[in-house]
Amino acid sequence: MAGWNTDTAAGPLGSGTVTLVEGSSFCISTANGDIRPGLPHGVFHLDTRILSRWEMTINDQPLEPLAAETQEPYRALFACRVPGPGGYSDSPLLVERRREVGAGILEKVTVHNYSAKPTECRITLSVEADFADLFEVKEARVTREWKETRRIDGDSLEIRGQWEGVRKSVVIRAEGGGAGAKALGYRITVPPFGEWNARLSVVPTVDGTGTALPFGHPDRDGLSPSDRRRQEWVARIPVLQMGNRSIQRTLRRSYEDLGALRIQDPNHPDRVVVAAGAPWFMTLFGRDSLWASEMALPVDPSLALGTLRTLAERQGTEVNEDTEEEPGKILHEVRLDVTSGQALGGRSAYYGSVDATPLFVVVLGSVSRWGFSRETIKALLPNADRALDWIRHYGDRDGDGFVEYGRPNQHGLINQGWKDSWDGINFADGTLAEVPIALAEVQAYVHGAYVARAWMAYDDGDTALAADLQERADRLKQRFNEEFWLPDRGYFAVALDRDKRPVDACASNMGHCLWFGLLDEDKVPSVVEHLMSKEMFSGWGVRTLASNMASYNPASYHNGSVWPHDNALIMSGLLRYGYVEEAQRIGTALLEAAEYSGGRLPELFCGFDRDRFMEPVPYPTACSPQAWAATTPIHVITSLMRYDTHISQGGIWLDPVLPESFGDLHISNAPMGDARITIDASGMQATVQGIPEGLTVHHGQRPWMSELVERARLREPDR
Repeated sequence: MAGWNTDTAAGPLGSGTVTLVEGSSFCISTANGDIRPGLPHGVFHLDTRILSRWEMTINDQPLEPLAAETQEPYRALFACRVPGPGGYSDSPLLVERRREVGAGILEKVTVHNYSAKPTECRITLSVEADFADLFEVKEARVTREWKETRRIDGDSLEIRGQWEGVRKSVVIRAEGGGAGAKALGYRITVPPFGEWNARLSVVPTVDGTGTALPFGHPDRDGLSPSDRRRQEWVARIPVLQMGNRSIQRTLRRSYEDLGALRIQDPNHPDRVVVAAGAPWFMTLFGRDSLWASEMALPVDPSLALGTLRTLAERQGTEVNEDTEEEPGKILHEVRLDVTSGQALGGRSAYYGSVDATPLFVVVLGSVSRWGFSRETIKALLPNADRALDWIRHYGDRDGDGFVEYGRPNQHGLINQGWKDSWDGINFADGTLAEVPIALAEVQAYVHGAYVARAWMAYDDGDTALAADLQERADRLKQRFNEEFWLPDRGYFAVALDRDKRPVDACASNMGHCLWFGLLDEDKVPSVVEHLMSKEMFSGWGVRTLASNMASYNPASYHNGSVWPHDNALIMSGLLRYGYVEEAQRIGTALLEAAEYSGGRLPELFCGFDRDRFMEPVPYPTACSPQAWAATTPIHVITSLMRYDTHISQGGIWLDPVLPESFGDLHISNAPMGDARITIDASGMQATVQGIPEGLTVHHGQRPWMSELVERARLREPDR
């Protein structure tokens, strides 16, 4: 996952960084709660850094961090102490900073005096706001200089900035304190064995006018708007209990993170979509948001529907080489703030993704199974058809039947699949593949899009369209197995390069093809053998690139690291072809890896062998939380439950193959159409309660879309 105009992951945040997220706002600070200039820290709202410095001193001493605890994704408690005289003796002054992120931040400061004498304190908060664009901060290239003015009003300081006609401002308040041009603060006396409290706030203003946005202070019951939003989310998602408490903690953390990564479409406040990840990608992405919402379907199908609707409204309509927009194309990322156009070719959206467009159709096919009205799905079919038109007329650049990518400018992403780092696609000898490049997994997504749309056409009575799409899917499968298969290697090429040469690196991409049924049956055993080999499987998951490839680097972004979502998709593909033991091995490894990071799977971790390091080695700049990593544990469990539905076919499918180490599983409040069901599973046994009228529980694998299409074709009269 990468933003436009960046071919590497985001710059390092620094040791002990604490990230809080709420909707499109987030805060990055050090372990004592300070935000320091010169680091990629700050308070961000709508892709703008509204606070670039927030440093607290007491009696001119910086606070020494003791602990930082993220209590909810949007709230943290920092425990600090004021250094004693000379910095050697214990200090009687301890400080708590309880911070919540919303439209800005709200912070309650408590100073505790654990001595028998009253203590005088001079508390100073040094503040700055540079109004830097998120892209500038992430890439450490803040170059724009805003014309700044500051206005003091009692205990508040307003910082205003102006740049090329754009105005922004932020109001910083120390309630009951004093404000100056550079800092705010208090002079207090803390009584013996007593405490002192104050409340601070940092809130952006409306269009830089000086009218502060409401933060939403806690009500009498102590709940803030963020708390209430979280309560609403928790009320409609499944409640889970597991015999394995560690896995239960991981799944609940996934629920929390997924809830925090939900953002509202500014044009449709009632529509919720999934942001890609924190801290730098708290916005709608095509590929990332689609995959995350696909994997979260059993938890909340409405996330996928909201994501599809929002992407549909921004579907490409014209050819624009600067933003890489094309008719029918689904965007790569969208930004919320007007100045972000500086990083998106003058527009709020960038379209440089080769896989978001077919994935849009795939996810629509999945959503169609989860009980939404026929009218709801039918309203999105024109967008699906425009996406298929893009595949044929723009995606397939040379008419060879495969979808390729190649940027038409010098500032877009070089590689435009999910491995979008500049060196992510290479040959076995380390040579970089040159564009146009046709990725293996993209052909699988296109095959899945043809099949999904064919089924929806059959379901709608349009047999001519269904037959055409099925034929396209069949031709693509045949040609893929002819052109991408490497018989001397026993695996599939990661891509075809500009000269149609197979890019012969052994990579994880071919694992995605399993889930979509793109591989010929006779080739699958060899593919599985390679994916689970010591060169590919680290013990924590399947590597992105085999360790015997020339470009292998276990600490790289895409050339030997382990990505949880990548493994989740591979695991599902293994189950499709009946490789239960191998799927269990991957799923168990991922959930065990989460134990070492507080139950949260990061975007990726390093690919070192498990027998070399006893814990997963963190990748320094991995996003956390990150959408498709957060949904990976959900996908692991539901895949091993082999739990799915197709409501129009009248069925719920449940055929668990849960490892014994997972223990008993009890899920209540699980969405199923307009109802809620309860599931109990253990090992290979499962029961369902509360089944809606008209649905039947089948103990087996849900028929794949390709099977449904084939059945529908066989029922057709001869044409």
